[in-house]
Amino acid sequence: MGTADNTFGAFLIGVVVSAALYGVTCLQTWYYFSRYFSDPWYTKLLVGAVFVSDTTHQALITHTVYTYLVTDFGNASDLEKLVWSLSVEVLFNGFTGFMVQSFLAKRVYHLSNKNMIITASVMSLVIAEFVIVIIYVAKAVGLTTFAQVPQIRSLSMSINAIAAAGDILIAVLLCTFLQRSRTGFRRSDTMIKKLMLFTINTGLLTSVCAMMSFISIAVWPDTYIYIAFYFCVGRLYCNSLLATLNARKGVRRDSCDEHLSISLHKARRPIDSPIGSSQMEMPNDLSIKIDTTQEYTEDEDLKRPQSV
Repeated sequence: MGTADNTFGAFLIGVVVSAALYGVTCLQTWYYFSRYFSDPWYTKLLVGAVFVSDTTHQALITHTVYTYLVTDFGNASDLEKLVWSLSVEVLFNGFTGFMVQSFLAKRVYHLSNKNMIITASVMSLVIAEFVIVIIYVAKAVGLTTFAQVPQIRSLSMSINAIAAAGDILIAVLLCTFLQRSRTGFRRSDTMIKKLMLFTINTGLLTSVCAMMSFISIAVWPDTYIYIAFYFCVGRLYCNSLLATLNARKGVRRDSCDEHLSISLHKARRPIDSPIGSSQMEMPNDLSIKIDTTQEYTEDEDLKRPQSV
């Protein structure tokens, strides 16, 4: 077991950062259910299940840190023992990742024109990760001290490596298929570009966090620095899902606003329009009709006959 800094200090940092991200999760969940109430029931069920799993994970890691730093404070012998919640939290973290990655795999399936080979390659990583998570938890609950944790270190490294590989593969595939979907029309291409950037950003966060956890295990095997990263992985998965769902209206609105501004810029007024009514023609059947009137004032002096 390492020192207090790289063991319980890492636990504490992980819980604090994770709690901050959980606050974002709560806000995004409220936003989703208040704005997208017309979504299909299975999408709402997915969001609800991910939120419950994420909440359970936050409660478990909070229990872990509270037990070590408060309940067992001053009792050095108990600090060597493994708290049950430290093992069980891995299951809920893995379950959250499994649901979110499966949702993204479904998007890959539709964007690839239902290509089963590509979808199967993604799902093989997703399922493999979750199976290893179950094996890890099954073995971890039987351990009683930190000295026994190295026995399952290889499983922990496998979980993080496969998670990072899955996130990168999903992001690359989604961006590739979105790029192929470009139509040449400014409005649709703008929307696709925004979706690509969004996909890269959300996939990058989870993959980097998983990679940092993997690297920490490999470089500092006798410490628990990796826990600080792993505690946050589930929260990032949850927020990436919610951000993807909540961004839909914003992406559409921005694309429409940009298209409208371009249309107004290109608007033209016909030269040969009649005096009584002129019409400004706009792309996409958008027109602005302007009715005008003319007043004439006659000079009475000009109407009088001129004397010679």
